[in-house]
Amino acid sequence: MERNLAYETAKGTVILAGIFSISLAAANLTMGVFSWGFAFVLGFAVILAPRMSLALPRSKFAISFADALIFLTFLLYGGPAAVIVAASETFANCLYLRKKGFPFGPLMIPTNVSIATVSTSLTILAWDTVHLLAFRELDPRSTQALVAYLGFLALVQFATSSFIVAVFQSLKDGSNLFSTWRKDCFSSSMTQIVGAALAGLLFKLINFGDIITGGIAMAALSIAYLSYRQTIREVNEAIDQAEEAEREKAEAERDLRREAENHAAQLAISLEKEEHANIALRKSEKDFQHAALHDSLTNLANRKQLGDILRTMIHEYKVDPAATFQVLFLDISRFKNINDSLGHTFGDKVLMVAAKRFVRMLAPTDVVARIGGDEFAIILRNVATAGKAQKVARRIYDNISQPFSLSGNNITISVNIGIAPCDAEYNTPEEVLRDADIAMHYAKERNVGVAVFTKELRFRFIERVRYENDLREAIDRNELSMNYQPLVDLQDGHLLGFEALLRWNHSEFGNIPPNKFIPIAEDSGLIIPITIWILRQTCNQLAHWQTINPSYSDLIVSVNISGKHLMHGDLIADVEHALEMSKIDPSSLKLEITESTAMENADHTINVLNRLKQLGVKLSIDDFGTGYSSLSILHKLPFDSLKIDRSFVYSVGENGENSEILQTIISLAKNLKMRVIAEGIETETQLHLLQNLGCDYGQGYLLARPQTAENIDKALYEHKSWLPVALIPGSEPTAVSDDPGLAVY
Repeated sequence: MERNLAYETAKGTVILAGIFSISLAAANLTMGVFSWGFAFVLGFAVILAPRMSLALPRSKFAISFADALIFLTFLLYGGPAAVIVAASETFANCLYLRKKGFPFGPLMIPTNVSIATVSTSLTILAWDTVHLLAFRELDPRSTQALVAYLGFLALVQFATSSFIVAVFQSLKDGSNLFSTWRKDCFSSSMTQIVGAALAGLLFKLINFGDIITGGIAMAALSIAYLSYRQTIREVNEAIDQAEEAEREKAEAERDLRREAENHAAQLAISLEKEEHANIALRKSEKDFQHAALHDSLTNLANRKQLGDILRTMIHEYKVDPAATFQVLFLDISRFKNINDSLGHTFGDKVLMVAAKRFVRMLAPTDVVARIGGDEFAIILRNVATAGKAQKVARRIYDNISQPFSLSGNNITISVNIGIAPCDAEYNTPEEVLRDADIAMHYAKERNVGVAVFTKELRFRFIERVRYENDLREAIDRNELSMNYQPLVDLQDGHLLGFEALLRWNHSEFGNIPPNKFIPIAEDSGLIIPITIWILRQTCNQLAHWQTINPSYSDLIVSVNISGKHLMHGDLIADVEHALEMSKIDPSSLKLEITESTAMENADHTINVLNRLKQLGVKLSIDDFGTGYSSLSILHKLPFDSLKIDRSFVYSVGENGENSEILQTIISLAKNLKMRVIAEGIETETQLHLLQNLGCDYGQGYLLARPQTAENIDKALYEHKSWLPVALIPGSEPTAVSDDPGLAVY
């Protein structure tokens, strides 16, 4: 009577503890747990796990997936989620067993659920108590740490659950607690061990595997699971048949011998199936290893394998300087255009063709790897000098550019190649690839195809990165400023306006030349916010100058617009905003677009320029003669003026030779009803020739250098003359001082 009371009291206590554990776990669930992944795990625990348990013949032990799901949930979603999964799986398993005819006593189902919940909660509590102290020396991301974590969880889960079950059994039948545990509960440790191993494998696949690897592993596990399930079923059937034969002792010896032969045949089949499963498992392991080290598209070595090989070669070179190597970094030029125009499937085929060409051009001992997208790397073994590596690279460069036909399309590709020679300073593969990548970008920037890394290139690369980062903050730090170069009427010296020129006074390095930071701004996309700032600054400045004197009310300011901004959808809105804020007449703002930019996408350019013309701003084609204009397109572009590139002005000699090109350009502009501006005027001979050819306006050091807004203010108030007086038609030949104090170099 007392034992029964103690048994019922224990059940009630455990049930209350289970309710408390579930409530506490539910209260501590975070919003991050509620995901499709957690829903999948919970659904698996409730629906599939009870149906997948493997009960071993003539044993109270069954291999269950419950512990694997609990441990996996703990690793992925934390302790509270693991408690919920444990309770849900146990409850679903009890309902499934009751449906199959297993008898359950009063409160047995809630008791079982509570035992699972309490043991899981105690396991998590033990983990929270000791894991920081016990495992602090381990790298949390390593396999060693994962094995240690799961081993600890399995041990504590086994100890708590088996102890609670042993206590219940001891109270129920009055047996010795330790004997009951050793006899009926000890063997259940295999459930936790198998569960921990399976959870670790699944965790590794989820976090570090790819789709192919996961598919191969799951296929192998499924084959093994089905094979062992079939084996267990057949063994159970064999044992049932043997027991039936034992109960029916009247069966003849011949039947017993046949039965034994049948058993042997079934065992042979089972062993054969197991062997097939093992073969499949070994094959999947090989496939797994291959997939981990090779690119799935080209079957070349991937970045990991390349890194492993490079790491070994770096070590060998440090030990023996004769073990030389050279690393080539290759990037397929304009590969994005192929993907965008012909599709990614076609682009993949092009990559496969390129990979085959690389392999054919190299020695068998060399290594070719695809390291991502359209980037490849090559290790040249036993190549002593960068000069020899350059010859190999140049041969690759020339060969890869040979056109080929693919799916009815004629394809021509080219590459940029950077070379990093072996050096004792390298310690990691990443350092070698970094320097080869720097050389490759230099080759692309200079359009030379092949370049060898030097420490100067690294310095330039680091400097460029530094400049780009600092340029992002230059506006906020008031480091950017504007200079203005006067645009002068070449016939009467009248001031037309100014060209706005950007300057950057770096807080640490001083004045940075525009030819150094403007390309960085272009490549990084910073040119758009910088141009927006320029538009506002120059328009506001011009509004001030127009109020100095009524004769200055028609002054204009000319702002250069980059190709990126021209293609940007907000250019028109940016111009409108600058005009609105400054309140200047739209015709006072002139936008300059280079010839090459205008012709890059003529249809888009025509559309944008026509919309700008509707605002009332003026438009000028800059650096004319340096690009490749089509006259059929040029006359469609709504430009008001044409600016002759300084190279044509500079080429005119002291006696006016080589003036035919200038005369042709000016005549073309006049026929297109455009005003002509010449830049780079530095000598009186050049100025005199341009006046005779009928050039309208000009700018250059002879007339005025770029100056600060303050100096322009001073010149405007003084009504400075901008043409040398001797060259103004009808003027007296008096000297005019061009105050160098007004110039900003």
